[in-house]
Amino acid sequence: MSQKVISWSLVSESWLMEFCETIRGMRLLGYTRVSTNDQDDRLQVDALLAAGVARRDVYADVTSGARAATGRPGMSRLLEYAGKGDTVVVWRIDRLGRSLLDVLATVELMRTRGVGVRSISDGIDPATTNGRLLLGMLATLAEYERELITERVRAGVTAAQAAGTKFGRPPLDPDDVAAKLAIVDQARAAGRTVTDAARLVGWSRATYYRHHTSNRPNPTA
Repeated sequence: MSQKVISWSLVSESWLMEFCETIRGMRLLGYTRVSTNDQDDRLQVDALLAAGVARRDVYADVTSGARAATGRPGMSRLLEYAGKGDTVVVWRIDRLGRSLLDVLATVELMRTRGVGVRSISDGIDPATTNGRLLLGMLATLAEYERELITERVRAGVTAAQAAGTKFGRPPLDPDDVAAKLAIVDQARAAGRTVTDAARLVGWSRATYYRHHTSNRPNPTA
């Protein structure tokens, strides 16, 4: 009799955990973002509540557009809390990122975790045919924007090279390198380790050995 009770208890507990996980994956989670403390997110919150999001499930950020979505505290908490099957609801899709690329990166991150995204004003809802079409169009525009950025960078590099701009690290002063080598060698002679001695002049162990090797006198010279 006791074995049956224990078995039923284990089954009930397992079923309850599975049921709770299923319910957990059916939630509507809201997200709002405003740029400054002077702005009010009440319009966004009211729209989310009207869409069925519970007030306790609304995550908010007050931040400028300079920071990527995943680096914002409110979005970080939302991503940590959201589970497979949940849907994140926003007033407008641009609340999810500082740019089209950032928005698509956030949407894709949620998609890989099984989290849906719905935008009230834009009519974007992956559960509908039109919503999926709009997301596809956004992805196409994001790829176009990415290619434009790449082309602008390449054009800028080409123009700079034509104007004589040199890229890469500036050449090192041989006298400065020799002076630092002398300091490190003296510290090593006094009993310091290579790592500690190199740190005195702002070098790593590898940097010291690189300069030490390249500055050794050539025995055939």
